[in-house]
Amino acid sequence: MAQVVPGLEVFLEDPPAWARGVPLGLLCHPASVDRKLRPAAKLVAERLPGQLQVLFSPQHGFLGEKQDNMVASPDFADPRLKLPVFSLYGPRLDPPMEVLQGVRVLLVDLQDVGTRVYTYGATLARVMTAAARAGVKVSILDRPNPIGGLQVEGNILKPHWASFVGPYPLPMRHGFTLGELACYYNATQKLGCDLTVIPARNWRRAEYFDQTGLPWVLPSPNLPTLEGALVYPGQVLLEGTNLSEGRGTTRPFELFGAPFLEPWRILQELRSISPPGVILREAAFEPTFHKWAGELCWGFQLHVTDRWAFKPYYTTLVLLSVIRRLYPDQFSWRQPPYEFEYERLPIDLLTGDGAIREAIDAGHPIPELEAAWQPELEGFLRESQAFRIYH
Repeated sequence: MAQVVPGLEVFLEDPPAWARGVPLGLLCHPASVDRKLRPAAKLVAERLPGQLQVLFSPQHGFLGEKQDNMVASPDFADPRLKLPVFSLYGPRLDPPMEVLQGVRVLLVDLQDVGTRVYTYGATLARVMTAAARAGVKVSILDRPNPIGGLQVEGNILKPHWASFVGPYPLPMRHGFTLGELACYYNATQKLGCDLTVIPARNWRRAEYFDQTGLPWVLPSPNLPTLEGALVYPGQVLLEGTNLSEGRGTTRPFELFGAPFLEPWRILQELRSISPPGVILREAAFEPTFHKWAGELCWGFQLHVTDRWAFKPYYTTLVLLSVIRRLYPDQFSWRQPPYEFEYERLPIDLLTGDGAIREAIDAGHPIPELEAAWQPELEGFLRESQAFRIYH
Protein backbone atom coordinates (compact mmCIF):
# COMPACT_ATOMS: atom_id res chain seq x y z
CA MET A 1 0.00 0.00 0.00
CA ALA A 2 1.41 3.39 -1.03
CA GLN A 3 2.24 5.83 1.74
CA VAL A 4 -0.16 8.72 2.17
CA VAL A 5 1.19 12.11 1.11
CA PRO A 6 -0.44 15.06 2.92
CA GLY A 7 -1.94 17.88 0.87
CA LEU A 8 0.85 20.15 2.09
CA GLU A 9 3.45 18.14 0.20
CA VAL A 10 1.23 17.76 -2.87
CA PHE A 11 0.90 21.55 -2.95
CA LEU A 12 4.63 22.13 -2.50
CA GLU A 13 5.61 19.68 -5.26
CA ASP A 14 4.00 21.84 -7.90
CA PRO A 15 2.29 24.98 -6.58
CA PRO A 16 -0.75 25.85 -8.73
CA ALA A 17 -0.65 28.93 -10.93
CA TRP A 18 -3.07 30.75 -8.61
CA ALA A 19 -0.55 30.43 -5.75
CA ARG A 20 2.46 31.78 -7.61
CA GLY A 21 3.60 35.37 -7.28
CA VAL A 22 0.78 36.45 -4.95
CA PRO A 23 0.73 37.28 -1.22
CA LEU A 24 -0.22 34.25 0.86
CA GLY A 25 -1.58 33.64 4.34
CA LEU A 26 -1.41 30.35 6.22
CA LEU A 27 -3.66 28.97 8.98
CA CYS A 28 -1.73 26.19 10.70
CA HIS A 29 -0.61 24.64 13.99
CA PRO A 30 2.11 22.24 15.25
CA ALA A 31 0.57 19.20 13.50
CA SER A 32 0.95 20.96 10.13
CA VAL A 33 4.05 19.04 9.07
CA ASP A 34 5.32 17.00 6.15
CA ARG A 35 6.35 13.35 6.34
CA LYS A 36 9.76 14.40 7.67
CA LEU A 37 8.08 16.44 10.43
CA ARG A 38 9.11 19.77 8.94
CA PRO A 39 6.65 22.59 9.72
CA ALA A 40 4.33 23.91 7.04
CA ALA A 41 5.09 27.60 7.60
CA LYS A 42 8.81 27.09 7.04
CA LEU A 43 8.25 24.90 3.97
CA VAL A 44 5.83 27.32 2.32
CA ALA A 45 8.13 30.27 3.02
CA GLU A 46 11.07 28.44 1.44
CA ARG A 47 9.16 27.08 -1.56
CA LEU A 48 7.51 30.39 -2.42
CA PRO A 49 10.06 33.00 -1.27
CA GLY A 50 8.68 36.34 -0.20
CA GLN A 51 5.04 35.37 -0.71
CA LEU A 52 4.01 34.25 2.78
CA GLN A 53 2.84 37.41 4.53
CA VAL A 54 0.85 36.37 7.58
CA LEU A 55 0.10 33.38 9.80
CA PHE A 56 -3.11 32.50 11.63
CA SER A 57 -3.63 30.04 14.49
CA PRO A 58 -6.68 28.08 15.74
CA GLN A 59 -7.56 27.02 19.29
CA HIS A 60 -4.56 25.95 21.40
CA GLY A 61 -2.34 28.41 19.57
CA PHE A 62 0.20 28.49 16.79
CA LEU A 63 2.62 26.78 19.17
CA GLY A 64 0.00 24.36 20.55
CA GLU A 65 0.72 25.47 24.08
CA LYS A 66 -2.76 26.31 25.41
CA GLN A 67 -4.24 23.36 27.30
CA ASP A 68 -7.83 24.22 28.07
CA ASN A 69 -10.94 25.66 26.43
CA MET A 70 -11.54 29.42 26.46
CA VAL A 71 -7.84 30.13 26.91
CA ALA A 72 -6.85 32.64 24.27
CA SER A 73 -3.50 32.74 22.52
CA PRO A 74 -2.01 36.19 22.02
CA ASP A 75 -0.95 37.58 18.67
CA PHE A 76 2.81 37.62 18.28
CA ALA A 77 5.60 37.71 15.70
CA ASP A 78 7.20 34.43 14.70
CA PRO A 79 10.87 34.96 15.62
CA ARG A 80 12.32 32.86 12.81
CA LEU A 81 10.07 33.73 9.89
CA LYS A 82 9.58 37.34 11.06
CA LEU A 83 5.89 37.07 10.27
CA PRO A 84 2.89 38.22 12.33
CA VAL A 85 0.74 35.48 13.87
CA PHE A 86 -2.94 36.30 14.48
CA SER A 87 -4.93 34.15 16.89
CA LEU A 88 -8.41 33.11 15.78
CA TYR A 89 -9.43 31.83 19.19
CA GLY A 90 -10.34 34.05 22.11
CA PRO A 91 -11.72 37.58 22.00
CA ARG A 92 -11.26 37.38 18.22
CA LEU A 93 -12.77 34.41 16.35
CA ASP A 94 -12.57 35.91 12.85
CA PRO A 95 -9.50 37.06 10.92
CA PRO A 96 -9.12 40.86 10.93
CA MET A 97 -10.54 42.07 7.61
CA GLU A 98 -7.68 44.49 7.01
CA VAL A 99 -5.16 41.66 7.48
CA LEU A 100 -7.11 39.20 5.33
CA GLN A 101 -7.38 41.73 2.51
CA GLY A 102 -3.60 41.87 2.40
CA VAL A 103 -3.39 38.38 0.88
CA ARG A 104 -4.77 36.84 -2.29
CA VAL A 105 -4.81 33.22 -1.12
CA LEU A 106 -5.24 31.80 2.37
CA LEU A 107 -3.80 28.31 2.77
CA VAL A 108 -5.27 26.13 5.53
CA ASP A 109 -3.30 23.18 6.89
CA LEU A 110 -4.87 21.75 10.06
CA GLN A 111 -5.03 18.20 11.37
CA ASP A 112 -8.67 17.61 12.23
CA VAL A 113 -9.96 14.60 14.22
CA GLY A 114 -13.26 13.79 12.52
CA THR A 115 -15.52 15.03 15.32
CA ARG A 116 -18.03 17.88 15.18
CA VAL A 117 -16.98 19.09 18.63
CA TYR A 118 -13.52 20.21 17.58
CA THR A 119 -13.21 23.91 16.96
CA TYR A 120 -10.95 23.74 13.90
CA GLY A 121 -14.00 23.13 11.70
CA ALA A 122 -15.78 26.14 13.22
CA THR A 123 -12.69 28.31 12.73
CA LEU A 124 -12.46 27.16 9.12
CA ALA A 125 -16.12 28.05 8.50
CA ARG A 126 -15.59 31.54 9.91
CA VAL A 127 -12.42 32.00 7.85
CA MET A 128 -14.25 30.93 4.69
CA THR A 129 -17.08 33.36 5.41
CA ALA A 130 -14.63 36.22 5.98
CA ALA A 131 -12.60 35.28 2.90
CA ALA A 132 -15.73 35.35 0.75
CA ARG A 133 -16.41 38.92 1.90
CA ALA A 134 -12.81 39.93 1.29
CA GLY A 135 -12.54 38.28 -2.14
CA VAL A 136 -9.74 36.00 -0.92
CA LYS A 137 -9.29 32.45 -2.20
CA VAL A 138 -9.08 29.64 0.39
CA SER A 139 -7.16 26.44 -0.28
CA ILE A 140 -7.29 23.47 2.10
CA LEU A 141 -4.09 21.41 2.18
CA ASP A 142 -5.95 18.30 3.19
CA ARG A 143 -5.03 15.53 5.61
CA PRO A 144 -6.62 12.15 6.45
CA ASN A 145 -9.42 11.81 8.93
CA PRO A 146 -7.48 9.95 11.65
CA ILE A 147 -10.49 7.90 12.76
CA GLY A 148 -11.43 6.84 9.23
CA GLY A 149 -13.88 8.20 6.72
CA LEU A 150 -16.54 5.50 6.55
CA GLN A 151 -18.15 5.45 9.98
CA VAL A 152 -20.60 8.16 11.03
CA GLU A 153 -22.53 8.36 14.26
CA GLY A 154 -24.87 10.52 16.26
CA ASN A 155 -27.80 12.86 16.02
CA ILE A 156 -27.67 15.84 13.68
CA LEU A 157 -27.05 19.17 15.43
CA LYS A 158 -30.20 21.29 15.55
CA PRO A 159 -29.68 24.90 14.32
CA HIS A 160 -31.04 26.24 17.63
CA TRP A 161 -28.04 24.67 19.37
CA ALA A 162 -25.41 26.07 17.01
CA SER A 163 -22.26 27.30 18.73
CA PHE A 164 -18.49 27.40 18.32
CA VAL A 165 -18.40 23.63 19.02
CA GLY A 166 -20.89 23.07 16.23
CA PRO A 167 -21.80 25.95 13.91
CA TYR A 168 -23.92 23.98 11.41
CA PRO A 169 -25.94 20.73 11.25
CA LEU A 170 -23.61 17.74 11.40
CA PRO A 171 -23.49 14.42 13.31
CA MET A 172 -20.91 14.02 16.05
CA ARG A 173 -18.73 11.65 14.02
CA HIS A 174 -19.08 12.94 10.47
CA GLY A 175 -16.55 10.92 8.45
CA PHE A 176 -15.22 13.95 6.54
CA THR A 177 -11.68 15.18 6.15
CA LEU A 178 -11.31 18.90 6.80
CA GLY A 179 -11.27 19.53 3.04
CA GLU A 180 -14.49 17.59 2.56
CA LEU A 181 -16.07 19.38 5.51
CA ALA A 182 -15.12 22.72 3.95
CA CYS A 183 -16.82 21.73 0.68
CA TYR A 184 -19.90 20.54 2.58
CA TYR A 185 -20.20 23.75 4.59
CA ASN A 186 -19.53 25.94 1.55
CA ALA A 187 -22.34 24.30 -0.42
CA THR A 188 -24.97 23.60 2.24
CA GLN A 189 -24.52 26.89 4.11
CA LYS A 190 -23.96 28.97 0.96
CA LEU A 191 -20.78 30.55 2.31
CA GLY A 192 -19.78 31.78 -1.15
CA CYS A 193 -16.11 31.01 -0.66
CA ASP A 194 -13.72 30.60 -3.61
CA LEU A 195 -12.53 27.22 -2.33
CA THR A 196 -9.98 24.70 -3.58
CA VAL A 197 -8.97 21.48 -1.83
CA ILE A 198 -5.55 19.94 -2.42
CA PRO A 199 -6.28 16.29 -1.51
CA ALA A 200 -3.93 14.04 0.41
CA ARG A 201 -2.53 11.51 -2.04
CA ASN A 202 -3.16 7.75 -1.58
CA TRP A 203 -5.52 8.00 1.39
CA ARG A 204 -8.48 5.61 1.46
CA ARG A 205 -11.56 6.18 3.59
CA ALA A 206 -11.24 2.85 5.39
CA GLU A 207 -7.79 3.77 6.74
CA TYR A 208 -7.19 4.93 10.29
CA PHE A 209 -4.20 7.17 10.94
CA ASP A 210 -1.85 4.36 11.98
CA GLN A 211 -2.37 2.79 8.54
CA THR A 212 -1.25 5.89 6.61
CA GLY A 213 2.50 5.76 7.29
CA LEU A 214 2.33 9.38 8.47
CA PRO A 215 3.87 10.50 11.77
CA TRP A 216 1.36 11.34 14.51
CA VAL A 217 1.73 14.84 15.91
CA LEU A 218 -0.80 15.62 18.60
CA PRO A 219 -3.44 17.90 17.00
CA SER A 220 -4.17 19.47 20.38
CA PRO A 221 -2.57 19.14 23.83
CA ASN A 222 -5.19 16.73 25.19
CA LEU A 223 -5.22 14.37 22.22
CA PRO A 224 -1.68 13.01 22.46
CA THR A 225 -2.58 9.61 20.99
CA LEU A 226 -4.66 8.08 18.22
CA GLU A 227 -6.37 6.00 20.92
CA GLY A 228 -7.58 9.24 22.47
CA ALA A 229 -8.93 10.40 19.11
CA LEU A 230 -10.82 7.11 18.71
CA VAL A 231 -12.84 7.64 21.89
CA TYR A 232 -13.08 11.43 21.61
CA PRO A 233 -16.39 11.60 19.65
CA GLY A 234 -18.06 10.26 22.78
CA GLN A 235 -15.80 11.20 25.64
CA VAL A 236 -15.83 14.88 24.70
CA LEU A 237 -19.36 14.89 26.16
CA LEU A 238 -17.77 14.64 29.60
CA GLU A 239 -16.74 18.27 29.20
CA GLY A 240 -20.40 19.02 29.84
CA THR A 241 -20.41 17.22 33.21
CA ASN A 242 -18.62 17.24 36.56
CA LEU A 243 -16.81 14.01 35.62
CA SER A 244 -13.13 14.26 34.82
CA GLU A 245 -12.45 13.53 31.15
CA GLY A 246 -8.87 12.73 32.09
CA ARG A 247 -7.39 16.21 31.59
CA GLY A 248 -4.43 16.44 33.89
CA THR A 249 -3.45 12.81 33.20
CA THR A 250 -1.24 11.28 30.53
CA ARG A 251 -4.25 9.64 28.77
CA PRO A 252 -6.96 12.32 28.50
CA PHE A 253 -10.37 11.16 27.21
CA GLU A 254 -9.27 7.52 27.45
CA LEU A 255 -9.36 7.86 31.24
CA PHE A 256 -12.40 9.26 32.99
CA GLY A 257 -13.90 9.26 36.45
CA ALA A 258 -14.69 11.13 39.64
CA PRO A 259 -14.13 10.61 43.37
CA PHE A 260 -17.73 9.43 43.87
CA LEU A 261 -17.82 6.71 41.20
CA GLU A 262 -17.79 3.01 42.06
CA PRO A 263 -16.56 1.24 38.92
CA TRP A 264 -17.79 -2.19 40.02
CA ARG A 265 -21.35 -0.90 40.36
CA ILE A 266 -21.22 0.69 36.92
CA LEU A 267 -19.92 -2.52 35.34
CA GLN A 268 -22.75 -4.45 36.94
CA GLU A 269 -25.28 -2.08 35.38
CA LEU A 270 -23.58 -2.39 31.98
CA ARG A 271 -24.00 -6.17 31.80
CA SER A 272 -27.36 -5.88 30.10
CA ILE A 273 -26.25 -3.17 27.65
CA SER A 274 -22.55 -3.74 27.08
CA PRO A 275 -21.21 -1.25 24.48
CA PRO A 276 -19.58 -3.11 21.56
CA GLY A 277 -15.91 -3.06 20.59
CA VAL A 278 -14.53 -1.69 23.84
CA ILE A 279 -13.35 -2.94 27.22
CA LEU A 280 -13.82 -0.72 30.26
CA ARG A 281 -10.87 -1.35 32.54
CA GLU A 282 -11.30 -0.17 36.10
CA ALA A 283 -8.79 2.57 36.79
CA ALA A 284 -7.94 5.16 39.42
CA PHE A 285 -6.10 8.40 38.74
CA GLU A 286 -5.30 11.76 40.28
CA PRO A 287 -5.55 14.72 37.86
CA THR A 288 -2.74 17.23 38.17
CA PHE A 289 -4.99 20.03 36.92
CA HIS A 290 -8.58 20.71 35.79
CA LYS A 291 -11.58 18.91 37.38
CA TRP A 292 -10.87 17.14 40.66
CA ALA A 293 -7.22 18.24 40.57
CA GLY A 294 -5.22 16.52 43.29
CA GLU A 295 -8.09 14.20 44.24
CA LEU A 296 -8.30 10.45 43.75
CA CYS A 297 -10.75 9.65 40.97
CA TRP A 298 -12.31 6.26 40.39
CA GLY A 299 -13.37 5.33 36.91
CA PHE A 300 -12.18 3.57 33.79
CA GLN A 301 -9.81 3.56 30.87
CA LEU A 302 -11.49 2.80 27.54
CA HIS A 303 -9.61 0.18 25.50
CA VAL A 304 -10.98 -0.11 21.96
CA THR A 305 -10.78 -3.74 20.85
CA ASP A 306 -12.72 -3.54 17.58
CA ARG A 307 -12.66 -0.23 15.73
CA TRP A 308 -15.44 -1.24 13.35
CA ALA A 309 -17.82 -2.34 16.09
CA PHE A 310 -16.99 0.46 18.53
CA LYS A 311 -19.45 3.36 18.68
CA PRO A 312 -17.85 6.15 20.73
CA TYR A 313 -20.87 8.47 20.94
CA TYR A 314 -23.26 5.68 21.88
CA THR A 315 -20.77 4.30 24.43
CA THR A 316 -20.40 7.56 26.32
CA LEU A 317 -24.14 8.23 26.29
CA VAL A 318 -24.68 4.80 27.82
CA LEU A 319 -22.10 5.56 30.49
CA LEU A 320 -23.67 8.93 31.25
CA SER A 321 -27.13 7.40 31.54
CA VAL A 322 -25.90 4.77 34.01
CA ILE A 323 -23.90 7.26 36.08
CA ARG A 324 -26.78 9.75 36.11
CA ARG A 325 -29.09 7.03 37.43
CA LEU A 326 -26.66 5.61 40.03
CA TYR A 327 -25.43 8.96 41.40
CA PRO A 328 -28.32 11.45 41.10
CA ASP A 329 -27.08 13.57 44.00
CA GLN A 330 -23.41 13.66 43.03
CA PHE A 331 -23.39 13.72 39.26
CA SER A 332 -24.21 17.07 37.67
CA TRP A 333 -24.28 18.77 34.31
CA ARG A 334 -21.63 21.46 34.01
CA GLN A 335 -22.87 25.04 34.08
CA PRO A 336 -21.86 27.80 31.62
CA PRO A 337 -19.66 29.39 30.46
CA TYR A 338 -18.36 27.01 27.82
CA GLU A 339 -16.66 27.92 24.55
CA PHE A 340 -17.80 31.55 24.62
CA GLU A 341 -21.40 30.60 25.43
CA TYR A 342 -22.65 32.05 28.72
CA GLU A 343 -26.27 30.92 28.97
CA ARG A 344 -26.94 27.51 27.42
CA LEU A 345 -25.79 24.30 29.12
CA PRO A 346 -22.50 22.94 27.75
CA ILE A 347 -23.91 19.42 27.37
CA ASP A 348 -26.64 20.75 25.03
CA LEU A 349 -24.05 22.48 22.87
CA LEU A 350 -21.97 19.31 22.81
CA THR A 351 -24.80 16.99 21.80
CA GLY A 352 -26.33 19.61 19.54
CA ASP A 353 -29.80 18.92 20.90
CA GLY A 354 -31.12 19.63 24.39
CA ALA A 355 -33.51 16.70 24.02
CA ILE A 356 -30.58 14.28 24.52
CA ARG A 357 -29.92 15.58 28.03
CA GLU A 358 -33.63 15.64 28.83
CA ALA A 359 -33.93 12.00 27.74
CA ILE A 360 -31.00 10.97 29.95
CA ASP A 361 -32.49 12.86 32.89
CA ALA A 362 -35.78 11.09 32.30
CA GLY A 363 -34.10 7.67 32.17
CA HIS A 364 -34.89 6.87 28.54
CA PRO A 365 -32.86 3.94 27.14
CA ILE A 366 -29.99 5.04 24.90
CA PRO A 367 -30.78 2.40 22.23
CA GLU A 368 -34.14 4.13 21.76
CA LEU A 369 -32.41 7.49 21.30
CA GLU A 370 -30.02 5.95 18.79
CA ALA A 371 -32.91 4.42 16.85
CA ALA A 372 -34.71 7.78 16.79
CA TRP A 373 -31.83 9.66 15.17
CA GLN A 374 -31.07 7.00 12.53
CA PRO A 375 -33.37 8.43 9.81
CA GLU A 376 -31.72 11.86 9.93
CA LEU A 377 -28.28 10.25 10.08
CA GLU A 378 -29.08 8.21 6.98
CA GLY A 379 -30.21 11.41 5.29
CA PHE A 380 -26.86 13.01 6.11
CA LEU A 381 -25.04 9.96 4.73
CA ARG A 382 -26.86 10.28 1.41
CA GLU A 383 -26.20 14.01 1.21
CA SER A 384 -22.53 13.67 2.19
CA GLN A 385 -21.70 11.35 -0.70
CA ALA A 386 -21.50 14.31 -3.08
CA PHE A 387 -18.71 15.87 -1.03
CA ARG A 388 -16.48 12.83 -0.63
CA ILE A 389 -13.11 13.35 -2.28
CA TYR A 390 -11.66 9.98 -1.31
CA HIS A 391 -12.87 6.41 -1.90
